[in-house]
Amino acid sequence: MTRRRLLLLLLVILTMLQFRLWTGTGSWEQITSLRRDIVQQKKVNDDLNQRNERLYGEVRSLKNDLDSIEERARNDMGLIKSDETFYLIVEE
Repeated sequence: MTRRRLLLLLLVILTMLQFRLWTGTGSWEQITSLRRDIVQQKKVNDDLNQRNERLYGEVRSLKNDLDSIEERARNDMGLIKSDETFYLIVEE
């Protein structure tokens, strides 16, 4: 009789451990989901790092190179030099 109770108790404990392994906190599903989230976040971080590097390069160029400032002023603000003639070509 005690062997049956011991066997039943061990079976219940095993079932509880298996249940926690598959569904509880720290379960296989949760670990898999977190790994997927980490991969996605690393991709987002890489994209943002590339954007930051591009922006840092642009800032360095604007700080050190007057030609880039002039190009920016011409393209973004439509500025021209005092001795230049401005032509606007309108296409239909």
